[in-house]
Amino acid sequence: MAKLSTNEIIDAISEMTVLEVKDLVDAMKEKFGVDPSAVAVAAAPAAGAEAEGSSTKTVVLKDAGASKIAVIKVIREITGLGLVEAKALADNGGNIKENVSADEANQIKAQLEEAGATIELA
Repeated sequence: MAKLSTNEIIDAISEMTVLEVKDLVDAMKEKFGVDPSAVAVAAAPAAGAEAEGSSTKTVVLKDAGASKIAVIKVIREITGLGLVEAKALADNGGNIKENVSADEANQIKAQLEEAGATIELA
């Protein structure tokens, strides 16, 4: 079996749906006996310290508002998520996009607010 580079693995994961990534994480837990999310949580403070001086933003959905269908459409357009994943995000809130430039974050915020959502930039 040919060894895949880190970039090839990341490219493959970026083309997956949220549910496919969840299945991958579950398979990794089973195969290696390690919870990858625990590693991510441990690495997060170091990444956060580096990001303090950066101009990247995270677009966070606080509330989809009364026009949830319009918000779901915009979420799908922005993220490329499937209908089920976009609906879950609209229902529960959460990060729409992470580590985007301030300009892109403001554009995304404007699109979602126009659709009726309440957005926060972190």
